[in-house]
Amino acid sequence: MKKVFFGTLLLALVLVFPMPTMARVDVNVSIALPPPIVFAAPPEVVVIPETNVYVVPDLDVDIFFYNGWWWRPWEGRWYRSRNYSSGWGYYRNVPSFYRVIPSGWRNDYRENRWRGHQWNHQPIPHEQVQQNWRNWEKNRHWEKQNTWGVQGLKPQTRPQHPSKSVRPQSQTVKPQVREAVKPQQSKPKSGEVQPQHSEQQHREAPQQSKPRQGKPEREKEEKQDRK
Repeated sequence: MKKVFFGTLLLALVLVFPMPTMARVDVNVSIALPPPIVFAAPPEVVVIPETNVYVVPDLDVDIFFYNGWWWRPWEGRWYRSRNYSSGWGYYRNVPSFYRVIPSGWRNDYRENRWRGHQWNHQPIPHEQVQQNWRNWEKNRHWEKQNTWGVQGLKPQTRPQHPSKSVRPQSQTVKPQVREAVKPQQSKPKSGEVQPQHSEQQHREAPQQSKPRQGKPEREKEEKQDRK
């Protein structure tokens, strides 16, 4: 009886809580959230040269701002939030922007150096970043503003595509080349004498018709001799 009772109870649990649901609940519970960070005031950030990524430089932990989100790595996982101090949610992959961030950016920040050049970084207030990050990225603001504050750093060059006005010029050259070749192809080959024979035939044709004009005169003379 006990076996039947436990079997019935297990079947009831499976029907009420399907296996995929139970597994999903276990996964969500096992992923812990990072501890909150207490800020005395909204943090100032610094833009990392050659990127549109902002970072809070004066913390022991990494907190980035990119594409309208705050990003934070913790215990081998990544989390993001719309707020810099709370509301963190688990992010399954490594953010794409993090691949271009040098691992030694903190040392570069402390030494005011970037790739061997003087880096005059300036703190950016939190409110300005929240309001202007989209336009700054669209207009390449930091690249044009003294190349992110790095002296002697060359701006990033983008590939220049040929304009449409160049294409008609390349097409107009082809007919000129073909017209120059046509007179050479129309020259007669050596040894051809057909045009000369045709001219002689036209010249000889009137000479053959001359004897025909003298026949009536001979017939008159023969009639007079018979008389």
